[in-house]
Amino acid sequence: MAGFKTHLTVSSIFGVGYGGAACLMYGVPWPTALLAGGLCGVSGMLPDIDSDSSRPLHESMAFAAAVVPMMLLHRFHRWGMSPELIILSGAGLYLLIRFGLGTLLKRYTVHRGMFHSLPAAAVFGELAYLLASGEDWRLRAFTAGAVVLGYVSHLVLDEIYSVSFSHGRLRLKSSFGTAMKLFGQSWGANLSAYAKLAILTAVILVEPQGQSLSQPGGTSSARQTATRLIDSVFHR
Repeated sequence: MAGFKTHLTVSSIFGVGYGGAACLMYGVPWPTALLAGGLCGVSGMLPDIDSDSSRPLHESMAFAAAVVPMMLLHRFHRWGMSPELIILSGAGLYLLIRFGLGTLLKRYTVHRGMFHSLPAAAVFGELAYLLASGEDWRLRAFTAGAVVLGYVSHLVLDEIYSVSFSHGRLRLKSSFGTAMKLFGQSWGANLSAYAKLAILTAVILVEPQGQSLSQPGGTSSARQTATRLIDSVFHR
């Protein structure tokens, strides 16, 4: 199994390539490219926040607690919050993520569960999309893609390390197939993962201030459909 430093190194290399290529070849603003590259690097340790080892969880929660409030600043301003309320909200989010979320993850997660899965990578990608600032959905999707890339690099590396060659023979370890998966052994965990994915997808599609997925400034047919579906459920 790949170690913490290996995962972080590989995802950071991908992050440099991802952000650098976008900036140099496609004209993505360098602050956005730099942020995406950094998020890609950090995302390489996210699947192991369910690990028995406390280091990935500690580092991930410390980073998220510091960065998430700052990524939400544009929303705080949009909601008309006063500077004092923004500071209080940021402090509250820091404490909630740093200590509350970390405690919940320690108590209710199992290593190599659904955090090591492709649906989990999509969940974190959608969270990044919702947290990303700006009105251009393409730049927000670019940032989300960086998180997914870093996350998936961890899963792929785990699968690679679960294959070994010994005396000219290929040997599969017991961990083979437990990272790049769509479903785990616990149906409760499967339901939870896909429910989160469905909820986040619906939020993105009906996000009032989001840009259209079809053309800038418009309303996508997907979001219109999701809006009608949600209205039909809650306003019968």
